[in-house]
Amino acid sequence: MNTKSILLLTKLNEQLNFTDIEIDDPIQRSENAVNIIINAVEKLKIIFEKEKTKSQEQEIDFFKNIKPKFTSKLIYYNAIYKIETKKPHGGERIVKKYINNELEKLKRYFDSNLDFYRYYRTGSNYLDVKYFTRGKFDIKLALDSFYFEADHSFSTSHDFKVAKIMAHDLIQVYLEDMLLMIENKEPREKSQVNHKLKQNWTGSKVALTELLYALHTEGVFNNGTSDLKDIAEYFENIFNIDLGQYHRAFLEIRMRKSDQTKFLNSLKETLIKRMEKTDDL
Repeated sequence: MNTKSILLLTKLNEQLNFTDIEIDDPIQRSENAVNIIINAVEKLKIIFEKEKTKSQEQEIDFFKNIKPKFTSKLIYYNAIYKIETKKPHGGERIVKKYINNELEKLKRYFDSNLDFYRYYRTGSNYLDVKYFTRGKFDIKLALDSFYFEADHSFSTSHDFKVAKIMAHDLIQVYLEDMLLMIENKEPREKSQVNHKLKQNWTGSKVALTELLYALHTEGVFNNGTSDLKDIAEYFENIFNIDLGQYHRAFLEIRMRKSDQTKFLNSLKETLIKRMEKTDDL
């Protein structure tokens, strides 16, 4: 069950990354993404149902660690669709107020579910049987009303809450990026270096994001004093690319089950091969 689910998730991430790159309009992009994710969740349910014999540990792992990775994306893109369609067309002050109100909604959900946030974030497992096995719901454990409308053969009392925690991380990044775009509305200064040949980044945005975070973490710019945002803007200028929501891309990289540093590993492999060719300088 795990292997098939992971392959399905990998394919879903690839489809969503392609959608993010190909569709600029956030409303159309979200609408398209929701359809893709719904299809993936339906396939995930088939995989789960075909696995007739499941131990309690397997069921907990599925509803705590696997299913939320799919449904969190559905929650995220649905939220972005609502945020963008309801966004007012007034001045900057009105839009900023709207965005801050949306951020406040996230905080209210966090405050009302603080105990479970702590349980999940600290990697606790002493209540996993109640939270992540079917038919174990307890009204005293702060259930979302969604649970009573859900398919109980494919839901537990708290797998939806895990998905919301994951989605809210991404939604927060999206909203904060919107605020930054408003605050930094002046055009960015392009590189003053007169290049004879402009170098355009033709790899994926995700790959450049992976490199960006690696270099920032290593502290190779200005003795480690440069902000991530400054380095990202510099990359965008010299490589003629819009990295978009690179914070969200990094969260996606973190959630990879295997080969988290896929691009960096590929760089190492290809460089070693080149070094082995003594005539290739």
